[in-house]
Amino acid sequence: MKKRLLWLFAVMLLIGTCNTLQAQVVLETDPVETDYDETDEEDEEDDGDEDNDDVVVPLDEDEFAVTDNKGNEEVVEFPEAMTYDLDSLLNLYMSKTYLSGDNDCQMSDVNPVYSKEEYIDRLSRIPSMMELAYNDVVQKFIDRYSGRLRYSVSYMLGAANFYMPIFEEALEAYKLPLELKYLPIIESALNPKAVSRAGATGLWQFMLATGKQYGLEVNSLVDERRDPVKSSYAAARYLKALYRIFGDWNLVIAAYNCGPENINKAIRRARAAAGHVQDDTPITKAEKDYWHIYPYLPAETRGYVPAFIAANYIMTYYCDHNICPMTTRLPAQTDTIMVHRNVHLQQIAGVLGLDIDMLRSLNPEFRHDVVPGLTKPYAIRLPLADTGRFIDHEDSIYAYRADELLNKRIEVSINDDVPTYKPKKTRATRRNSRASRNKRVVRNTKSRRTTAAKRRTPAKKTATRSRARTTKKKTTTRRRR
Repeated sequence: MKKRLLWLFAVMLLIGTCNTLQAQVVLETDPVETDYDETDEEDEEDDGDEDNDDVVVPLDEDEFAVTDNKGNEEVVEFPEAMTYDLDSLLNLYMSKTYLSGDNDCQMSDVNPVYSKEEYIDRLSRIPSMMELAYNDVVQKFIDRYSGRLRYSVSYMLGAANFYMPIFEEALEAYKLPLELKYLPIIESALNPKAVSRAGATGLWQFMLATGKQYGLEVNSLVDERRDPVKSSYAAARYLKALYRIFGDWNLVIAAYNCGPENINKAIRRARAAAGHVQDDTPITKAEKDYWHIYPYLPAETRGYVPAFIAANYIMTYYCDHNICPMTTRLPAQTDTIMVHRNVHLQQIAGVLGLDIDMLRSLNPEFRHDVVPGLTKPYAIRLPLADTGRFIDHEDSIYAYRADELLNKRIEVSINDDVPTYKPKKTRATRRNSRASRNKRVVRNTKSRRTTAAKRRTPAKKTATRSRARTTKKKTTTRRRR
């Protein structure tokens, strides 16, 4: 009886200690739940009263979440070009040489705040054949450009003087909307040497396979995705091909970012969510709307079209947000010259007395400064005044530091001399050689014994056979007798 009482008392003590431990754990987790600010709760209650507005919840500096009234939440990522460091753009040769701050325009850090109706009115007044609609997501990107990225916008406004005429000429050649000239702003921030995390390269951020599909050469020495002119015409062809598929410019821009396959997947998922499972009914125009399939797109693509609309807005109304463009000193006119031999850009710079960084900026497609003219004729872009000098000093250019800069051998001879060098034997080497010599002696002795045994074996067999034959002969003779 006493033992039972002791057992019950012990069990009660164990239960009590477990309850206290559980209470301690709960008390440790309680403060985490009280980290929310009261102002956040008030904002959520205020937003809940609005039936038609989405709630934008910031996550971190490169993404945010949009939650509608039904509780559906979609994470939206800023395009990679909107996360570039301004210092990397200002270190480009073009910006260091031809761009500078405008002293007449005092750029202020104050970004004016306008009403929703004002933004809608401004977007509607942009001369565009593309739909530039407004919503809370678009507003988020406008705030990003006019706020945190305002100095990057100042750079891009100055760099636009270099690149926009090239973009417009390529788009006009394929009869595409000229508003697409702002696509490289969200693709590369107008950096011709930009390379994304996925490997997309150049102003228009072509992937390797897509670039080759549209005629851009990529090898160890040449990457035409970085050529502003060639990549612009390739991008125009690609955009036109996408428009033939979708017939909607918002879907074209989205497909340019994530590929047409992902757009088709998003359309099918949106139809399945609406109850069109294995339905042969044709896809309607409403079902191919970008904002209709928005929840089924990749996170970065959800922000791609809004970023494009915001880029059109900020490049048009930058003055209203106290953003000053960098002053542009346009470079001298350029011309191209064809070369049929391998030549290094430093050979040209050394003989003609040109800045090597300037040559690299004019010819960004040559990855290692080598022009492989022996492979096929290549065009080198030079300042207009120096094309004639190149022709006059062409032989001197090809001979200048050729053995140093172009050091790949075309033919080599094989060294067939008998080596005379003998390594010095150490104690370990001698010990190993002695051991191997002893092993060879033992091996040779065993082999000799085996050979001798084999030789004796046939003799015994022969003698035995001859004796057997003699015995048979004697037996036969006796029988005959």
